[in-house]
Amino acid sequence: MQPSIVITTIQALTDPIRKFSVLLPEWPIILVGDRKTPTITSNDHLCYLSIEDQKKLGFSLADQLPLDHYVRKNLGYLYSLKEYNGSVYDTDDDNTPYDDWSFPVFRQERIDTISGAAQYNVYRSFTDENIWPRGFPLSRLAMQESVNVEAGSQHVGVWQGLADLDPDVDAIHRLVFNQKITFEKRAPFVLQQGCYCPFNSQNTLWDREMLAYAYLPASVSFRYTDILRGYIAQRCLWEHGRKLGFTRATVFQDRNSHDLMKDFESEIPVYLHTERVMKLLDDVTLRDDWAFNLVTIYRKLRAVGVVQESELKLLSAWIKDIEPYM
Repeated sequence: MQPSIVITTIQALTDPIRKFSVLLPEWPIILVGDRKTPTITSNDHLCYLSIEDQKKLGFSLADQLPLDHYVRKNLGYLYSLKEYNGSVYDTDDDNTPYDDWSFPVFRQERIDTISGAAQYNVYRSFTDENIWPRGFPLSRLAMQESVNVEAGSQHVGVWQGLADLDPDVDAIHRLVFNQKITFEKRAPFVLQQGCYCPFNSQNTLWDREMLAYAYLPASVSFRYTDILRGYIAQRCLWEHGRKLGFTRATVFQDRNSHDLMKDFESEIPVYLHTERVMKLLDDVTLRDDWAFNLVTIYRKLRAVGVVQESELKLLSAWIKDIEPYM
């Protein structure tokens, strides 16, 4: 059971990827390409999966996922389970690890647990700046919800690390504030059942037992796919006695070039649907069964128009491909 790193890119090998290769030589890097990706040479530490390579992996999802789309990363998760069967570090090609990069262990004997709010802006636990994570409901930004903090034993299913300099915020924040942020090095914590906060695919460590929930939906926009995935995973973790944890910034981001207005357009479903998705997740009846949970949630999301009918076919392929390893 060897941990690995999964990244998708349309660029040549970036300096952040090289830094990970040097800093974490025991962690194989799985680099998932797309049609625009220049040819990258694999080596003993890095496995580059071109479109042609992806089709040879034996996964039914490979021929069904759209091209030129971030969700090709799903094949990296599957390949990681097949080859290494360990936890997965989920990141992007523009996140550079600090020299002291590390994450807490998944089993915590004593850690602060936050409860008492339906939504908690975790960024405010690491800075006094006016900032919120991408996917946080805009209608809740001005709310001053009191929370409870209690230390205890917790089993974490997913750790979300922060990113300094250009953290994961929405286009509205970038258009209005356009500021660099360096978070304070504060202690990690977890969110109790019933308390949500969006998490992304940029600096995230998954326990291998929870990797079925890493599925990135393809019928939503690029700026929504990992956010929707995160809310779904967060709800499902609770059925397995797991929690979502947040830890200090372990990387800094020198963000790839973005058209902020295009980002804004891509994020409109995030602004419009997040609270409706939370309500759906709170009302749904789930159990300690990852396949049942995924199918149940995505069918309900389809019924309310959050995802398209094509998503159910892709999800079925994901379940078929990942089931042998879960």
